[in-house]
Formats: sequence, C-alpha cells, structure tokens
Amino acid sequence: MIRIGDHIVLGALVDDRTRCAHYHGALDVVALRFHCCGAWYPCVHCHDDVAGHDRTTWPASDGEREAALCGACGTSMTIRTYRDADACPACGAGFNPGCALHHHLYFD
Repeated sequence: MIRIGDHIVLGALVDDRTRCAHYHGALDVVALRFHCCGAWYPCVHCHDDVAGHDRTTWPASDGEREAALCGACGTSMTIRTYRDADACPACGAGFNPGCALHHHLYFD
C-alpha cells in the first residue's frame, strides 16, 4: 500500500510510482480505481489477488468518472482522459501503450 496524493493504492507494489509485481516497466505508472469496490490498484491482477470479490467494469456512461491516477505525479484523470492519453496530461510521464490491450478488463 502506498499513498499517491489523496489516494491509497493497494496491491503488490514494488515502488512509489504504482509499479507492481505484475507490471513494473518504466511506463507502468498508472493506478486504476475499480468500479466494483472503489479501491485503487495498479493492475487487474493486484485487485484479483486480494480483493475477495468479483471485478466489475466501468460502464461507458461513466467516462467522466475519476478512475485513473498517474503514479509519477499523482494527477487523477477521468476514464475518458486516461483512455485518450498516451502520457499524463499534467507531467508528461508516458503510459505503457500495451495497457490499452487490457482496457476491456476495466472499462466497457
């Protein structure tokens, strides 16, 4: 568990930029808030390993909900902003482009 700004990020974290045991490359600096529980995790595996409940995805109608967090600077983003970005809009930290392959695990 680490604190990024006002948010507590749970999971198998390996550093203070939200990199975890599952994804810890230079661009793996995003934590996501999960629709099912409202908790922040660096990845779906971290959630599934410890949450103790089934995961649900954010409905498309929730695109303006704050559900992404830049681990580099602590800026929170809406789902729409995060999905449209390849870097943090505040600090410019690059996001892993491979994460888009997993969006269906988090968002409808």
